Amino acid sequence: MTRTLLIVDIQNDYFPGGAHPLVGATEAGAVAASVLAAFRRAGDPVVHVQHVWDAPDATFMRPGTPGVQINPAVTPAAGEPVVTKAEPNAFVGTDLDRRLDRSGTLVVMGMMTSMCIDSTVRAAADAGYTVELVHDACAAPDLEFGGTAVPGAAVHAAFVAALGDGFATLRSGPEVVTG
Repeated sequence: MTRTLLIVDIQNDYFPGGAHPLVGATEAGAVAASVLAAFRRAGDPVVHVQHVWDAPDATFMRPGTPGVQINPAVTPAAGEPVVTKAEPNAFVGTDLDRRLDRSGTLVVMGMMTSMCIDSTVRAAADAGYTVELVHDACAAPDLEFGGTAVPGAAVHAAFVAALGDGFATLRSGPEVVTG
């Protein structure tokens, strides 16, 4: 059975010093780099997704800025496709579905857990893909609701728990790397 690695939005704006830093982005990026290296060693396909927010009110992922660039931890290699998207769901308005093999496993990792990872994993599962989520290669922001601060680690945990309840098999980076 084939497996394809889908790297979603691991871009500079989500790291310290970026326009929208996430909680745990540096650690998630390091795990993502190890998973990517394992896929490359195995010769398994890798697809990168890059979010570009081309709107006058965009506060991050703006075209032509350093923040929109894919982070060096997961720089695409020659021959690895990069799918550019404008929506949280990486399948909307892109050719992503055409690039993937539904008969294999889609291994997903990236940023941000509460938005693009959630949207993309749910869409992939709904479309019939077998999905694995590399939970420690993802990161989320601190959020607020109704005057209650929700720390990024809690946001991440809640979304991962929900995705693991019917949409994806949850695996750690070391589990993916070792088999």
